[in-house]
Amino acid sequence: IRYETVPGASGADVLRGGGNAFADQMVEHARKLEAEGVRAITGNCGFMVAFQDYVADRVNIPVFLTSLVQIPMLLQMIGRNQKLGVLTANSASLGATEFGKVGVADTSRICVQGMEVFPHFNDVVLKELGTLDDEKMTAEVVQAALDLQKANPELGAFMFECSDLPPYSKAVHEATGLPVFDWANFITYVYNATVPHDYNGIV
Repeated sequence: IRYETVPGASGADVLRGGGNAFADQMVEHARKLEAEGVRAITGNCGFMVAFQDYVADRVNIPVFLTSLVQIPMLLQMIGRNQKLGVLTANSASLGATEFGKVGVADTSRICVQGMEVFPHFNDVVLKELGTLDDEKMTAEVVQAALDLQKANPELGAFMFECSDLPPYSKAVHEATGLPVFDWANFITYVYNATVPHDYNGIV
């Protein structure tokens, strides 16, 4: 794993989209990683969707800067009579524009719940204040999922936009009984495609 920091970038920049100059910085650092021999490039925030196509078009290795690229596949997987529940860091910044950037024109089957309304998440993740309390965060993420499920009983799966949420996937699954797709597991999915392993046993 190689970590590459884009100087001057901040969470607020990503949330706003950052503009073309910021996108060019993303490309510069993506090309640096490609030159170093990495096989795929990811990001650390779902709102990097603003740069997904721009960066992917300018390198020659797979790019998945955002967890949102999973959505078209997940909507196909759960069937047209079900909906996809999306937990996001900031629901005010996630809408038709962002879904459109990953090829989703019809958002009628997407239900969004923002974590910004939960005090511990808001303080620790969005405001970057204090220290993360795992029990408090688990309780808030589970409650967010349960609230969304109660309001939308036709949910067939959850997906986490935010890269801070994968540690709580198991707790959400246990509380709701639904499959949970997140950023960390998607990284593993892409890794296994770019670094295939030998199979042992009966095929």
